[in-house]
Amino acid sequence: MDLFEYQGKQYFSQFDIPVSAGGVATTVDEAVAVAQKAGYPVVVKAQVQVGGRGKAGGIKLANDATEVRTHAGNILGMDIKGHVVKRIWVENASDIKAEYYASFTLDRAAKQHLLMLSVEGGVEIEEVAAKNPEAIIKLHINPVDGLSLTAAKKAVVDAKIPAEAQAGVAEMLIKLYRCFTEGDCDLAEINPLILKPTGEIHALDAKVSLDENAEFRHPEWAEFMATIELDAREKLAREYGLQYIGLDGTVGIIANGAGLAMSTLDVVNQVGGTAANFLDIGGGANADLMAHALEVINSDKNVKSIFINIFGGITRGEEVAKGIVEAMSRVDLRAPIVIRLDGTNAQEGREILANAGIPASKLTSKPTMLDAARAAVELAQK
Repeated sequence: MDLFEYQGKQYFSQFDIPVSAGGVATTVDEAVAVAQKAGYPVVVKAQVQVGGRGKAGGIKLANDATEVRTHAGNILGMDIKGHVVKRIWVENASDIKAEYYASFTLDRAAKQHLLMLSVEGGVEIEEVAAKNPEAIIKLHINPVDGLSLTAAKKAVVDAKIPAEAQAGVAEMLIKLYRCFTEGDCDLAEINPLILKPTGEIHALDAKVSLDENAEFRHPEWAEFMATIELDAREKLAREYGLQYIGLDGTVGIIANGAGLAMSTLDVVNQVGGTAANFLDIGGGANADLMAHALEVINSDKNVKSIFINIFGGITRGEEVAKGIVEAMSRVDLRAPIVIRLDGTNAQEGREILANAGIPASKLTSKPTMLDAARAAVELAQK
């Protein structure tokens, strides 16, 4: 669950991470009231979960109420990379002497927490990694041991943070790590992490992604859940309890298992196509589940073909096939289906599909994932 900047800053505050005084507003009048309370000059910032706000005109400095009214009026309703601005964050402007970058996330391959720290802050970390990868230091942290102040100080020195900021940045890393672990985050990022002329270290931005698997420990997250912006496809999927993420491609994806679903996205891309979604139906593939999955994908007008990729383990091939046949009788599909069915009782499943009387123009079966991906991409491109 990705938080808006203002929510991330509220979350940071729970862990004693210093953030600028400010508040959220949904109208121009509210923005003026917040600015008056925060103290001028202020920064008016669009609240959207996408980068590039500044370049799009979504971050503006205001010295008085008139300027706040102008900027708030321009930013509210603005479209930034397909995200319409419904809220703005108005905060007291900070004097900046230097900008750094700091984040904690999970390195799944290493099975450890990962600190990334850079003396080059204020720009996208991907840009720093591409132009000057040596400017980013990475430190793996054993979750059992945690991050010690000694390790944090060494990381700060290794990152070539100036001496005047080293102690403050090290202390900030300890607080951010506590937010990451105790706050059950998938990502806790500050960019920029600033050094003020006064010598204080301060979080000027906040990017926080919460681990939804830990939601049972955090009833207070309900407030965050209420602000999640889902498109129509994602809302429908959530109603059906499906693991779905909408994308921008033309090949609809249904697979059983998160790993297989990710691999399916990769192989579609490998053969020149683009995936319209990630959809994991898990271990079950009965008619109701398959019908719901197809209904969600069918609601996406960009989908030109549907790739169903099933590898049966506990899930049996004939049950999958019966589910697909039944589901197709319930959902009026706009796009043809290509299916790859393998694993337990796969042959029985293929025979059921072959004998179901479904025209080849609507349903095609392929023996391998690569063959099926190629067929789905070809159909999408016609």
